[in-house]
Amino acid sequence: MKLADVENLMKKALESTGRSFNTIRTGRANASLLDRITVEYYGSPTPLKSLASISTPDASTITIQPFDRNSLNNIEKAISMSDVGLTPNNDGSVVRLNIPPLTEARRQEFVKLAGKYAEEGRVSVRNVRRDAIDSVRKQEKSGDISEDESRDLQDQIQKLTDKYTAKVDELLEVKEKDIMTV
Repeated sequence: MKLADVENLMKKALESTGRSFNTIRTGRANASLLDRITVEYYGSPTPLKSLASISTPDASTITIQPFDRNSLNNIEKAISMSDVGLTPNNDGSVVRLNIPPLTEARRQEFVKLAGKYAEEGRVSVRNVRRDAIDSVRKQEKSGDISEDESRDLQDQIQKLTDKYTAKVDELLEVKEKDIMTV
């Protein structure tokens, strides 16, 4: 496994963590809150953003304009069943979500959730490290690289791991600040 491949996998783990953070509510309306919602559409689960245009007309409202009006009730049902914690209002052509201000207890819950997502991100980065180091050790064992090269590669992989776990921690810090800001 090449170092560039290892770094790309770690970048993907970081990006995935960032996407997970985007699904956590802050005090403001954000269309990415709905990224994980899938809607039953003609018998198959379909991402909400594929079925409707999602916008935020103001800081406390998200509007969902379906491309097909027949999917309105399914969209409303999917949002109600999700873990977003918002109640959809259907006016016959648009679904509106009002974002209430967060209580202190709810903010603490979201900070814990962000911590959980960050830990998942760190675990993903460490899994990439484990796989890469296993690959290097196999190459050393088979005689493809020397013991010194193996040690150097393992050190470089560890430095990449430290770099990307620190980036996950930075993302977490920013998200926590965002959640706790009133």
